[in-house]
Amino acid sequence: MSTGTGISRSKPGASSTACQKEDRTLNRSVTVVNMKQITRQKESLLQCPSVQLNVLLFCFKLQMPKNSKVVKRELDDEVIESVKDLLSNEDSSDDAFKKSELMVDDPEEKDVDVEEGSDVEDERPAWNSKLQYILAQVGFSVGLGNVWRFPYLCQKNGGGAYLVPYLILLLIIGIPLFFLELAVGQRIRRGSIGVWNYISPKLGGIGFASCVVCFFVALYYNVIIGWSLFYFSQSFQHPLPWDQCPLVKNASHTFVEPECEKSSATTYYWYREALNISSSLSESGGLNWKMTVCLLAAWVMVCLAMIKGIQSSGKIMYFSSLFPYVVLLCFLIRGLLLNGSVDGIRHMFTPKLEIMLDPKVWREAATQVFFALGLGFGGVIAFSSYNKRDNNCHFDAVLVSFINFFTSVLATLVVFAVLGFKANIINEKCVTQNSEKILKLLKMGNLSQDMIPHHINFSSITAEDYNLVYDIIQKVKEKQFDSLGLKSCKIEDELDKAVQGTGLAFIAFTEAMTHFPASPFWSVMFFLMLVNLGLGSMFGTIEGIITPVVDTFKVRKEILTVICCLVAFFIGLIFVQRSGNYFVTMFDDYSATLPLLIVVILENIAVIRIYGIDKFMEDLKDMLGFSPSQYYYYMWKYVSPFVLLCLLVASIVQMGLSPPGYNAWIEDTAMEEFHSYPTWGMIVCISLMVLAILPVPIVFIVRRCNLIDDNSGSLASVSYKRGRIIKEPVNLEGDNTSLIHGKSPSEVPSPNFGKNIYRKQTGSPTLDTAPNGRYGIGYLMADMPDMPESDL
Repeated sequence: MSTGTGISRSKPGASSTACQKEDRTLNRSVTVVNMKQITRQKESLLQCPSVQLNVLLFCFKLQMPKNSKVVKRELDDEVIESVKDLLSNEDSSDDAFKKSELMVDDPEEKDVDVEEGSDVEDERPAWNSKLQYILAQVGFSVGLGNVWRFPYLCQKNGGGAYLVPYLILLLIIGIPLFFLELAVGQRIRRGSIGVWNYISPKLGGIGFASCVVCFFVALYYNVIIGWSLFYFSQSFQHPLPWDQCPLVKNASHTFVEPECEKSSATTYYWYREALNISSSLSESGGLNWKMTVCLLAAWVMVCLAMIKGIQSSGKIMYFSSLFPYVVLLCFLIRGLLLNGSVDGIRHMFTPKLEIMLDPKVWREAATQVFFALGLGFGGVIAFSSYNKRDNNCHFDAVLVSFINFFTSVLATLVVFAVLGFKANIINEKCVTQNSEKILKLLKMGNLSQDMIPHHINFSSITAEDYNLVYDIIQKVKEKQFDSLGLKSCKIEDELDKAVQGTGLAFIAFTEAMTHFPASPFWSVMFFLMLVNLGLGSMFGTIEGIITPVVDTFKVRKEILTVICCLVAFFIGLIFVQRSGNYFVTMFDDYSATLPLLIVVILENIAVIRIYGIDKFMEDLKDMLGFSPSQYYYYMWKYVSPFVLLCLLVASIVQMGLSPPGYNAWIEDTAMEEFHSYPTWGMIVCISLMVLAILPVPIVFIVRRCNLIDDNSGSLASVSYKRGRIIKEPVNLEGDNTSLIHGKSPSEVPSPNFGKNIYRKQTGSPTLDTAPNGRYGIGYLMADMPDMPESDL
């Protein structure tokens, strides 16, 4: 402010000239960075009013409370204005120096985190709007698993009763851990590698592990998008190509393809026409060129969408995140108008309370909550890092979590409405076929007409009447019943056949859609929805790779994106062999489950134990403007780690009890058959898990044993360049009580007092860590007591 300079200019004459000389002496002494010179000149320097004012302002600034942002900015202005006056008599050759800014570099953090109130412009990209950011998080968390995994688990684990453990675990581990990842990304404004390096360099391997898992998942996840693209391209024809079994012609006659006749039209089309699958993992069979082209198209789409980061992918989110909801609502309305849809929904939500006591139900619910929100992948942190610091990430965490949950419920309603319609059609066929058998048995005299109730009309028999006749015959002909060859035709039996994953999307659902009026239209809509769901998740997965690498290694995002997609495409060719489906199963089972659980457990420990939960709660209060509920304090500190450890142990036990293998499609029998992995397959499975988690111990050992010289024992240098930050780590030389350590007087101009600077306590040979995880830089006037570290 002008107050400091008014005193020095109010007394013209000799004293003013002497004061100006002393001001220039201060600047030269700071440039030389020699405490001994300051000590000799301290008495004359401190007599200048302008110097006295700046010292008082600077000392008071260091003692300010942590959250006094308004006062901090005002004092910044005062100090900067005063320093400008101090520099007003410098030579004209120093003009460029006056316009430059002091930048303090941390040798452990390559990219200086710009604090609020800084004059340095933060050039990190930002979301165009809050809606765009929410849609990106929703698109990442809501994926294919919501459509083909959640309905299966819900039907398998007690119907409507499954929603109770799911909601409980969503509140215990889902929302708290999702909130934690959002908060650390928004607070530190870095990708997963930078976030955990910031908290503790020894834990930097957590970020690298997340990147490796993201890469493994992206390899096979985009293959599923390729499958959806293939079915999408085949849906523009009537009738649909999987509507009927193909006919085979030979010289004498025409007959139905035996493999299709033994299974079904949709099953045959999936295994033989789409995948052209081999009979085992060891039988490669060469590339499936149709799926290779679809995989290439999928990676081109991802690359074009991600090449500009959130600036390009953010705009696509408006369509890719919202379109699936339009399709789901259309399918729900259409499904409710179909015969048998209500039976499917009723079966789905009929609670089986006794199943809730099974620990397996809780384990599967916890696993689904964990993966549904995308925890540990790094995509949540990456997206959140582009937010403003004062964004209400708590609201975002609750909103996205419940959107994810209600999307799963909506998808479950759609799936079981359609499966109820399909089950009703299959049940009608069953009734018709078995009624014909009963009529034949009556004509042959194997059954007596007296068994049949008089009101039964076999020409238009209902499912209820058939089941009545079936029960009567079973009681009367108890000993000979099995030889009659009659089947029970109950819609519940068909709905109890749990189907998930590709079996639901590409077999069961496609079969149901063949019975829809205007089936090609619904097929196009369905597979376009799958493509969009997959792309939304892929954007977050690739962002979990690109953002941390760009933040850490300072490479161009466009080049890195292209290279990443090219490498992933060529590695992904193993998934479009004839045996590729078996590799997809292998990667899905072993590349992510255990590594991600370990990553999230370490994330929780890093924030709560190493960074400090009390300090983290203070950071949240600073960002949100209010103190978050103590509920999160206890969840993060006690409950979530315990639940995660239990889930990890349960997953390891489950993996140990389940024999490692895959379901192979056998062409001769047209059925799936379980095969154990060969020895080399087991090595691949173990390697996937080890490679995913290996960065954590490697980085810890490297940092712990100082195997790489990262200048951890040096002070940061101070350099000037207009509009840019120059990093020049230098070794500690000379007296450790020097004002600012530098290489030479010419390289270290006068400091800008607008930046807060710390010094280490006198006598310590190394640099202490500042409260926020950064290193402090010393600033001390001669014969003044050691200044305490500030939280600014």
